[in-house]
Amino acid sequence: MLFGGQSPEHPVSIVTAAGVLNALDINHYTPIPVGINPDGDWVLAGTHQPAGGEWSVATLINEQPTAVTHTTALSDELPEVPATNRPVALRKVNSETQLIDLDGNIIAVIDVVFPLLHGPNGEDGTVQGVFETLGIPYVGAGVLASAVGMDKHFMKIAFQHAGLKVGPWVTISDAAWRSNRNGMLDEVAKLDLPLFVKPARGGSSLGIRRVTMLSELEDAIEYARQYDPKVVVEAGILGREIECGVLDGANGAEPKASYPGEIVVTDDLEFQFYDFTSKYQSADSAELSCPADLPADVTQMVREQSVRAFQAVDGAGLSRVDFFYTDDEELVINEINTMPGFTPISMYPQMWQRTGIEYPELIDTLLELALQTR
Repeated sequence: MLFGGQSPEHPVSIVTAAGVLNALDINHYTPIPVGINPDGDWVLAGTHQPAGGEWSVATLINEQPTAVTHTTALSDELPEVPATNRPVALRKVNSETQLIDLDGNIIAVIDVVFPLLHGPNGEDGTVQGVFETLGIPYVGAGVLASAVGMDKHFMKIAFQHAGLKVGPWVTISDAAWRSNRNGMLDEVAKLDLPLFVKPARGGSSLGIRRVTMLSELEDAIEYARQYDPKVVVEAGILGREIECGVLDGANGAEPKASYPGEIVVTDDLEFQFYDFTSKYQSADSAELSCPADLPADVTQMVREQSVRAFQAVDGAGLSRVDFFYTDDEELVINEINTMPGFTPISMYPQMWQRTGIEYPELIDTLLELALQTR
């Protein structure tokens, strides 16, 4: 169980790991939690878990238990994998993938990896390449799908090629911003306001700003560039936010889609967006309605297009696909998340629970898929 990582979504990953560990069938699996600290070191985690006790954020980061557990929103003091735990590494010896300490002692032989990592260096194909090199099965999308699913520019191109409707956008590369800033600002100015300025390769709504006046645009781009030098600027789409979970099929079967869910942000502002605080630090700012109150044909369209989006990026294991459903009854795809938030209260597990697959069963299915397909 790999969690933490070097992206700004590090604390979200820790909360996710605690939730998954508590739901894992320990009669069938022996979990080895490994944290990646912000410096990129891999360390053994969970040394303070009480015998027979419940995993919490505190036990995973080697602290005494506190009020922050896997069932609560993140506090203002976000958790972090410490650098003081026992360093570990993976190595391949003959046909075995071994988890070892720095003295070469074998801690465990690893059968499958569940990379509960979000954002860069975790969800973008980089760590997936490590697993591929070692020849070890892992949960979720492969190298290509992870990279495409992380890059909003190439993601949109893949969706367009699959015949899915995407909203107007402009991509601003690092080179273009440095050499032709005014030209890029002029190009973006052709989009209808409001605008959403986003890091091209980011998640959990970090680095995003909503722009209502062009005078705000340059600052918003510079803010997004703090998270990624490549930026995507999207025209705001007024519509309901609809999400749908996709779960890969076993033994080559077609992927299947959950009932659609609707994100209801408890704010009357038009074009409000579901930001990091709404997702993880506020229990009251947003809620999930699932199944979403949609006409039957639209529900079916959401499920079909979710599977098509999953296949468009060559997805594997799981994904969450996000749409806008406009007042003109158009379905506009926003993005795909190849490793969505996976705490017990996250949208992806909730949608599958309401579709008929409980959280522990969902985890078991994903691990079995990984072992079947790789």
